[in-house]
Amino acid sequence: MALTLMKGSEAIAEAAIRAGARFFFGYPITPQTEIPEYMSARMPEIGGCYLQAESEVAAINMVYGAAGTGARVITSSSSPGVSLKQEGISYAAGAQLPCVILNVMRGGPGLGSIQASQGDYFQAVKGGGNGDYHLITYAPSSIQEAIDIMQFAYDKAEKYRVPVLFLADGIMCQMMEPVEMPPMVEYKVDPEKKPWAATGWKPGDDPAKRAVINSLYINTEELTVHNNHLQAIYAEIRKNEKMWECYKTEDADYVITAFGTVARIAKSAADSLRKEGIKVGVFRPITVWPFPYEELKEATKNVKAILDVEANEGQMYEDVKLALLGSKPTEYFGHCGSLMPSTTEIIAKIHEMMKEGK
Repeated sequence: MALTLMKGSEAIAEAAIRAGARFFFGYPITPQTEIPEYMSARMPEIGGCYLQAESEVAAINMVYGAAGTGARVITSSSSPGVSLKQEGISYAAGAQLPCVILNVMRGGPGLGSIQASQGDYFQAVKGGGNGDYHLITYAPSSIQEAIDIMQFAYDKAEKYRVPVLFLADGIMCQMMEPVEMPPMVEYKVDPEKKPWAATGWKPGDDPAKRAVINSLYINTEELTVHNNHLQAIYAEIRKNEKMWECYKTEDADYVITAFGTVARIAKSAADSLRKEGIKVGVFRPITVWPFPYEELKEATKNVKAILDVEANEGQMYEDVKLALLGSKPTEYFGHCGSLMPSTTEIIAKIHEMMKEGK
């Protein structure tokens, strides 16, 4: 296995290219600017298109247009920029356009900081734009995992005709790790496999096969039918596409729930606590939508208590509580902004819970 030391932002960008992405539209914003920078050099080399838009709003609408042709397209931004993209993301969800969107989270609200955060969880999994829609949302915890997920992200997006969101953070994109890159996929749009895509129509063709990319339904009944269709798709995604990791939960007395980079910190805390003789495990959702509710409940059925740890106000904690429905004592620990929870703090919190008899 050939390993290469790569920066997270560049590795994720290269992974998208190797998965068949040939169109990138974006706008620079820290801490993900290296993604468009890398794409600006690589896309011309492979015959792709790199375009720095005049704004995040323009970039997501360019994604809408390119995705409407059936091409594999990607955009990236960081928290304030993703907020600006929300209208276009809702449009893409309504028009059922497969694409990949990267959010490299930074501290907020507003412009906040340029350091890592997990404060965009609600925006990602509860719907940041208008209407009843969902995005398949992955929260990788390592650069290699982000690369591996990217290799099937477009397949999932095209299977269900939904946008896919990567919920990363500044630490992941700024750090370096040894990674293994997959081979290049030479992706070509097949109009027969994508009859919905606007791949060209000429007089004499069957009018019924003319593709129209649209999210506007003036007629109430038609919009209801469309929404029912979308909800049926989301139900299939919930059934088939959940991903999660159980880390030393089999014999655990306490389980820490965490996602993304914070889950790595939680694992270190769990390892340290086990050296003290305290059996602690970690449950990590890899898909934060769909959230693995049943799987979390099953993994924690024999524990004494659950500690949710996040770099936000406890946004995923609401899903953790929904999964458990009061069946186990649960507590939250974390920080808003860009201050990451430390292993020392997590260990102290578990000790505190034990003293309280939880």
